[in-house]
Amino acid sequence: MMDSLAVKELAQAALDDLKAVNVEVLDVSALTDVMEYLVVASGTSNRHVKSLADNVIVAAKKAGMPPLGVEGQDTGEWVLVDLGGVVVHVMLPATRAFYDIERLWSVDAPARRED
Repeated sequence: MMDSLAVKELAQAALDDLKAVNVEVLDVSALTDVMEYLVVASGTSNRHVKSLADNVIVAAKKAGMPPLGVEGQDTGEWVLVDLGGVVVHVMLPATRAFYDIERLWSVDAPARRED
């Protein structure tokens, strides 16, 4: 099983292979136990968004890490690929600007509580 850092690098490489636009990687491990990294990228069209997400899925499967879930492939406006410790969001630029998830996950939040 690959660690989250390796999965993040695999996802970034898969996005780079198909010329993803404005790829951002956020380390969110201090904010949540659900994932360690959030990878956000844009595609230039619905088809490009779908192709980028498919490339991430294929690369993950080849590495023995099939996604836990995939959402949004039908429209290609925003596709989420859940790779466990890494969640990849591929969006159209307008959708990305509207939801601005990088800002939501980048805020200086208080450290998570250890109960």
